[in-house]
Amino acid sequence: MDPKWSNTVCKRVFLTGFTLCVLLDLTSAIEIYADPEVVVQNGTTGVLPCRFRSSEVVSSSTTVSWTFQSSQPDSQFYSAPYVIFYFTNGKGFPGPDEFKDRVQFIGDINRKDVSIQISPTLFSDNGTFFCDVKNPPDVMGTAARTELRVVLKVSLPQVKTAVIIGAVCGALVLLVLIAVAACLVMRVLHNRHDYEGCTSLESVSSQAPQPRKKVESNLEVSRSTTPSGPLQVGAGGQRHPLAATGPVIYAQLDHSGSKNSFHKMEPVVYADIRKN
Repeated sequence: MDPKWSNTVCKRVFLTGFTLCVLLDLTSAIEIYADPEVVVQNGTTGVLPCRFRSSEVVSSSTTVSWTFQSSQPDSQFYSAPYVIFYFTNGKGFPGPDEFKDRVQFIGDINRKDVSIQISPTLFSDNGTFFCDVKNPPDVMGTAARTELRVVLKVSLPQVKTAVIIGAVCGALVLLVLIAVAACLVMRVLHNRHDYEGCTSLESVSSQAPQPRKKVESNLEVSRSTTPSGPLQVGAGGQRHPLAATGPVIYAQLDHSGSKNSFHKMEPVVYADIRKN
């Protein structure tokens, strides 16, 4: 083999490979992102977000296309994806009549946001939406896909219901704590009342023996008022105290026999005993 010919072949192969690498690097730089699934309520507005990343500056030649393929076999969009919205040169062009008045571009192409919204959503919108962006020379990106689910209100995630249940549980816990606190307060007040009752009974019992002192004082008064000696009846019926010629005994008797006999005082009986 001629050495010159082999060198020429090597150079051509090298240049071809380098060119392919450069072209592949330029055409594979675009990346498209979208939400895997979007769930909306029937009759409301559904937003389908989509963004892209490109090494090239966005220009008027940048194009955006949204296509739809229905998940319902009886739909006309079931067999293959249909373009429902197309954007180029800063303008949007709606697709078929089924989406013409319901699809609106809400993104900003300069910020690489190409989101759309559908309002109102219908059950016939259940299916797959594809977002594809071409930003020459970045034209080899893979379209992003979003599964749209249009459901009834009862099928939506019960976020509000969870919040309500949490609030009810919190209120029940608070009521239980209040009840426990009330029971503790009532028990403390009850114990304090019992303690005050005991002290009052002790004070009454300590004051009960006081009448005995009063009776003793009455006895002392009665003793002080008794005569110091016996009387002697003399001539003419006059009474004269007798001289203390012998011991004199004074006795006070109580024949009631009751526990409260000190409240029933009988007349004092005096006995005079003398020695002849």
